[in-house]
Amino acid sequence: MTRVALVFHSGYGHTERLAHAVGEGIAATPNVDADTISIDPDGQLTDHDWHVLDAADGVVFGSPTYMGCISWQFKKFADASSKRWAEQAWKDKIAAGFTNSGSLNGDKHSTLHYLFTLAMQHGMIWVGSGMMPANKKVSTREDINYLGAFAGVMSQSPADASPEEAPFSGDLETARRFGARIAETTRRCANAG
Repeated sequence: MTRVALVFHSGYGHTERLAHAVGEGIAATPNVDADTISIDPDGQLTDHDWHVLDAADGVVFGSPTYMGCISWQFKKFADASSKRWAEQAWKDKIAAGFTNSGSLNGDKHSTLHYLFTLAMQHGMIWVGSGMMPANKKVSTREDINYLGAFAGVMSQSPADASPEEAPFSGDLETARRFGARIAETTRRCANAG
């Protein structure tokens, strides 16, 4: 069985909802299991969580975009992963990333770029969204990849929306399809080796 682990931080619940949508896409893929790991409010993981990440064939990183980049809790996790970096323990694992912010742009690309850089430092193999953008006059917020992200998944939750209200259904479906792409890519790579 191929395993993909999602490790994320969510401050208000919106990024967590996005993480679960990515996980649904992964879990819907035959012969692929998804493990969802939430970074706690102090930026910590349990020893068991680290073991799950180490054993996974692929790792998906997720963080809200705060002030133009990842949350400090995610940064603490990333810094703590340096032990794995020194051992190259995650080298050649599949990697991908997602983010959410209150603004339509919100400098989310800076967050995805950070997640990509973290994966590259670990020697991982990055998977982008693989989706065309919804960039026509008839496009709506309910369309797939409305925000036009290629490096990963971006979603938007208005600052006054609860996690039950946002991210919007188009962003959640984008996340599900992204999860399926990650799962299929990870399965193919795991079976090739």
